[in-house]
Amino acid sequence: MANDDESIMDCKAPSAAASRASGSWWQPLNRYQKEVFVLASLAWLFDCLGQQVFVIARNPALASLMPAGTAPDKLKEWAGYMTSIFIVGWATGGLIFGAVGDRIGRARALAMTILLYGLCTGLSGLATGMGDFAVYRFIAGLGVGGVFGLAVALCADSLPDLARPRALGLLQALSAVGNMIAGIMAVILGYRQIVEPQSGQAWKSLFFLGAIPPLVCVAFQFKLQEPERWVTARAEGKITGARFGSYASLLGEARWRKPALFGMLLCVAGVVGLWGIGFFSPELVNDIVGKSLAAQNVPAAQIPGRRLMWVGCTMIVQNFGSFLGMLAFTRLACAFGRKKIFALSAVCAFVSTVAVFKFLTQPWQIFVFCPVMGFFQLALFAGFAIYLPELFPLRLRSTGTSFCYNVGRFVAASGPFTLGVLQHRVSFRNACCWVSSVYLLALLALPFLPETKGQPLPEG
Repeated sequence: MANDDESIMDCKAPSAAASRASGSWWQPLNRYQKEVFVLASLAWLFDCLGQQVFVIARNPALASLMPAGTAPDKLKEWAGYMTSIFIVGWATGGLIFGAVGDRIGRARALAMTILLYGLCTGLSGLATGMGDFAVYRFIAGLGVGGVFGLAVALCADSLPDLARPRALGLLQALSAVGNMIAGIMAVILGYRQIVEPQSGQAWKSLFFLGAIPPLVCVAFQFKLQEPERWVTARAEGKITGARFGSYASLLGEARWRKPALFGMLLCVAGVVGLWGIGFFSPELVNDIVGKSLAAQNVPAAQIPGRRLMWVGCTMIVQNFGSFLGMLAFTRLACAFGRKKIFALSAVCAFVSTVAVFKFLTQPWQIFVFCPVMGFFQLALFAGFAIYLPELFPLRLRSTGTSFCYNVGRFVAASGPFTLGVLQHRVSFRNACCWVSSVYLLALLALPFLPETKGQPLPEG
């Protein structure tokens, strides 16, 4: 890490002329700014790796922890409940650590959240029953929830205005790399399960492997200096009495209340859509692949491993599409404005999700439908990374970003539960199609939010 003097001295933003002349947002950055971007991106990448490890390991873990012979529909129902527990922890942690980050510093709070989710991801692999598994997932959710708002606020406060949108869009796009790594891990472990059918505890290895990168990353994170902009503002705030990390200030002042509430509604659309429906694609793939394997008379001992491999392949192709979608959103939002691209992405996310759960019936179609769904579903999340910090002042930036991004998760927690209830009345596919209409909520929120393209970060 850069030493203290160099870090603080280097925090000054490069000139706009230098940025334009270079043709790259990265090249004009100084050493400290590059360190911030790399460590914040790794924190969020490994966070998303841990999320996807849970998504992939969810059903095998429950099948192992629940009584033998539990019906598949019951497993799906409990997968929804366990996902809800994780998301509630996520939302709670986001609200807590968002405010903590504004008060004690983004870098320090970010290191705490990485340590928390890294430890509990590993502990999830040691679960012996449904109770302790649920506790580990809730606590892991606390750490996971804090990372996004802190990483985004850290970058927003450290990088120059011209670099900020592209850097934050790429930070979010790199999260898909973490998701793809989880998919590769699933393919490898699935193959191992085929070769050694008696090793039916591959889900444990997934959690153990998912814990290693964040625990390595956190050692570097604790050495990172706070942005000079935040340090100066915090010192001044102690003199003037400005409230940092205050939800009373965020929701009590009309100037910030409106973007907080409608920003939250915008995030509800994307978060509920992704965690309520999009990340249940492994369940859909399991059904399709299971029928295909049965038709091919594949030995019963090989089916769990082959299913895990297919789930891993699905996550890889879906998140490859997500990576491209987030890069596309970033480029289009920088060119045409945030709100127009949000509206387009929300409609496309709705259409593509319905198409997948309505028409995907053959294994080969996974490689066609799932990347398209991933492209549009995750494109919205690049928008959240770029747009949310542009709505709030420095003293409330982490708090406001985390509020918008995570309050919606309390609503999202009902998505898997609603899906579980609906599938008892209609089919799993039709339930997903109905719930996917949540993406259209974004169209209701956008008229009440400002266009921030080309505007400096707000202060006050």
